[in-house]
Amino acid sequence: MQIIDGKAVSLAVKTDVRDAIAKAGIEPCLAVILVGNDPASRVYVNNKKKACAFCGIRSLEYALPEETTQEELLDLIDKLNRDPAVNGILCQLPVPGQISEKEVIAKIDPKKDVDCFHNENVGRLWTGSYRILPCTPAGVMALLDHYHIDPAGKHCVIVGRSNIVGKPMAALMLARNATVTICHSHTADLKAQCLQADILVAAVGKAKFITADMVKDGAVVLDVGINRNDDGKLCGDVDFEKVKDKVSWITPVPGGCGPMTIAVLMQNTLTAYKIQTKTL
Repeated sequence: MQIIDGKAVSLAVKTDVRDAIAKAGIEPCLAVILVGNDPASRVYVNNKKKACAFCGIRSLEYALPEETTQEELLDLIDKLNRDPAVNGILCQLPVPGQISEKEVIAKIDPKKDVDCFHNENVGRLWTGSYRILPCTPAGVMALLDHYHIDPAGKHCVIVGRSNIVGKPMAALMLARNATVTICHSHTADLKAQCLQADILVAAVGKAKFITADMVKDGAVVLDVGINRNDDGKLCGDVDFEKVKDKVSWITPVPGGCGPMTIAVLMQNTLTAYKIQTKTL
């Protein structure tokens, strides 16, 4: 068993972004919108601000109260869309119940959609004409590339079908010539499906959901889940301690896939700048 070190790889990615920005003498700008005071969202936003500072990206934060209306939020996004000094727009999800996530995502200019959630960018992803990649799935692929793990010809089983991880993860694996199975809550005999995986991606959001009897000997296990156990400690969707001795490669939680999400966000902000300035 070998550990896939997301902290080290994310630092390398962010350093490349920082060096490219410094060499070009530019200052891309990322605007982050946070509605309400969800503690986990606040942690994510703070981490994004730190990464921006490291890379030389100007960071704008719009912290809006919980009772913000959908119209007020869409008006802010419209203003940021029209501001040529803003290159990336990210609205931290989830948003309060009175606001439609779909409406928010649809409002962001696809050229400034650094999350790759807009329908145009999702379509580009599935047709292979993408410019901006979804942060977490692209981060997973960067980890595989760093450790020279080639998905081509491998059977990749993805547990989870969200628009944020599961579906775009499948698109990226297909683009790299993996054979892909997507599993979800209605999958019959999930264990049998997982046992076929050469590469197993866990993105279901349930602590220690993937147990040792669900993992094939020698598999590569990528744990995208971020949960808290009964003691309040961070853990993944995979029962790491029980699974680690069966596999060839595995990501820990924390320190695996998580750091890569923000690293790719920094890449995407630079890419968005290049798209808008026609330097890509």
